[in-house]
Amino acid sequence: MAIQFTAHEVSLGLKNRTALKKFLTDLFKREGQGLSGLHYIFCTDDYLLEINQQFLNHDTYTDIVTFEMSEDPDVTEGEIYVSLDRVKDNATQFGVSVERELHRVIFHGALHLCGYKDKTKKEEALMREKEEENLKLYFGK
Repeated sequence: MAIQFTAHEVSLGLKNRTALKKFLTDLFKREGQGLSGLHYIFCTDDYLLEINQQFLNHDTYTDIVTFEMSEDPDVTEGEIYVSLDRVKDNATQFGVSVERELHRVIFHGALHLCGYKDKTKKEEALMREKEEENLKLYFGK
C-alpha cells in the first residue's frame, strides 16, 4: 500500500510526510476501510478547474476533487486533487493557518473515500465533525 504526494506546477511545503502517511493509513483503519493506494496531487486553481470541468461537468473552482479508482467497495484506491490556491484563500477566509487548512482538505478527501458525503446539511455537519476529529488527533489540539 502506497500513499504518494505529488506537486503539479506548485511548490508544496508539506511537512512530516512520513507521519502524515501513517496517520492516513490509520484513518482508513479507524473507519474500517481497506486501503491499497492513495495519490494526492497538489495543483493550481486552473488545473483543478480543468479536471472539475472535464470529469464532473462542474464549471467552478474547488479546493478538492476526489476519485475512487477501485472496483472493490471495501478497498480504496484513490486519487485526490487539491488546489493549493483554494487552500490558501480558505485559510485566510476561515482565519486558520495554511498548514491546518491543508490538512483539513487532505483528511476531507480521505473521508470521502471512506464513504462520507457532504451534499446535504446533515452530511456536511458530519463531515466537518470528522475533519475536526482528525485534525485534533493529528495536531493534538
